[in-house]
Amino acid sequence: MAHLYFVDHQQRLIAGERVELVDAEARHAAKVARLRVGEQITLGDTRGVLARAEATAVSAESVALVVLDVTHTDSWQPELWLGQSLAKSGRDEQAIEQAVEVGVNRVIPLTADRCVVRWDSEKAERGVTRWQKIVTEASKQALQPRVASVVPPHSLSELIDASDQYQLIALDHRAQFTLLDGALEGTPDSPPIVVLVGPEGGWSDDEFARLEAAGISLARLGPGVLRTSSAGPIALALLHARLQHW
Repeated sequence: MAHLYFVDHQQRLIAGERVELVDAEARHAAKVARLRVGEQITLGDTRGVLARAEATAVSAESVALVVLDVTHTDSWQPELWLGQSLAKSGRDEQAIEQAVEVGVNRVIPLTADRCVVRWDSEKAERGVTRWQKIVTEASKQALQPRVASVVPPHSLSELIDASDQYQLIALDHRAQFTLLDGALEGTPDSPPIVVLVGPEGGWSDDEFARLEAAGISLARLGPGVLRTSSAGPIALALLHARLQHW
């Protein structure tokens, strides 16, 4: 199985330089992947640089490598963010994991009227940490050169109030237009596109009315109703294709 290893931010990936994997990354390479001296793996710096490197010494505590060659990848423009409503049974975590596999620049935990799951301040801190770990691990599995940031939870009202900073698109099966039809700014200097996914019960009537009143773009993904675990990743895939990121 393909796997990407991230070096810490103090190390730079430069051809010919020596780098080191430590802690969990070293343990995975040595114990799970059973890396051997002379074998090659892919390294990343979480900020868009990928490198092919050869192991020169391997243990569960430390893996020493020499960088063979380096690839710099450009970030998608405009950026794609996901506002994912909290959901029960791990469906929100499934959504962000798949969103990373598709490609996302930022993840926003979203609270909505019909969210069954609620985070107080303590749960929010733990939740953001857990989501960031899920995002990082999914990035390794998907060989994504950049790791999306997970920010503190936002309410729908907070995002609506700041809508002049983003291109907000709220997914809803009642929308007149599909995600492929609505107006969109796709130039490199366009503001980030933020896909908003409601909870299992969808947006409340009040939330729907506020979205419409604020002029937020509403879009549907087809004739049916998708689960909160699948709507975001599918929307991101369509946007990547529409913006010719792929």
